[in-house]
Amino acid sequence: METRKVQVTGGSTYTVSLPKTWATDNGVSSGTTVEFYPEDDELLLTPERETRRQEGTLDVSGLEGEQLTRAVMTMYVSGFDVISLEAGRITTEQRSAIRSATQRLVGVEVLEETSDSVVIQDLLDSSELSIVNAVTRMRLIAQSMLEDAVTALIENDDAIAEDVIERDDDVDRLWLVVSRIFRATLRSPRAVEELGVSREDCFDFHSTARQLERIADHAVKISDIALKLDDLSADVADAVHGLHAEAASVLEQSTDALFADESDEATRLGHAALEAVVEIDEHTRKIDDMLRDLEPAQAQSLGLIVDSLSRSADYGGNIAETALQKAAPRP
Repeated sequence: METRKVQVTGGSTYTVSLPKTWATDNGVSSGTTVEFYPEDDELLLTPERETRRQEGTLDVSGLEGEQLTRAVMTMYVSGFDVISLEAGRITTEQRSAIRSATQRLVGVEVLEETSDSVVIQDLLDSSELSIVNAVTRMRLIAQSMLEDAVTALIENDDAIAEDVIERDDDVDRLWLVVSRIFRATLRSPRAVEELGVSREDCFDFHSTARQLERIADHAVKISDIALKLDDLSADVADAVHGLHAEAASVLEQSTDALFADESDEATRLGHAALEAVVEIDEHTRKIDDMLRDLEPAQAQSLGLIVDSLSRSADYGGNIAETALQKAAPRP
């Protein structure tokens, strides 16, 4: 760390010198324009840079299937707008994996294809993306998926279960959008200014999105099991329905706390959600005792469903913890 003394020039202008090593390393010299970004009691300085789309190249030789798909997604989350995927020869299987990846990303399309490369491009303007809107949308989808998964189980409705499984792709796309935005705010103060959300809040929204993505995964797990189970007895159906209602209430309270405008309201809702999680743990143990009287295979399947609902409540509790931290006074 280096320190500098602020000086006054011309009677009214505050000036401070820049460390020469930093200026040289970043191409700053006499006449260079720099950008200032105020953040509360801090002031961030960065050399002025042209707003241009970030381009990246990835050698995909030897990468296939899900491994290649994940590599493309990693490049997207890392912030590249134009991604060139190159190899000595792009195989048919690799092209299929690349297309699969683009379909799982928001606003990404194949721009150009040759025998040895595929270029994909993000067509969305990153400055127009909203992390708040993305997380809000994730919340709505995850809540409806969990509710519909339980409905599919209780009503033995395979169509609803299959629809829940398909909707998981929507949550995954939004999760990757949130991750991309969050990483952009870590790299650039300009991204923070364009987004209009502080870095701390972006971290909170990113943490929340992760919990919502996991809840959606558990909704898929419940739906997968629902497709294999037959009709439930009335007492088991009532128990599962009641547990879902409690878990859904935790998720509702915790996300309401996260988006609350008043810190007192956020604190009240956050604590209420966490207290409910403790009660759900007790309810879960009672249901587990009930399942012991069932046929072993059915008991095991229903035990997994109860566990998914309990874990979903726990994830809601994690969101409540984040909401409480967000509402706490800032140092």
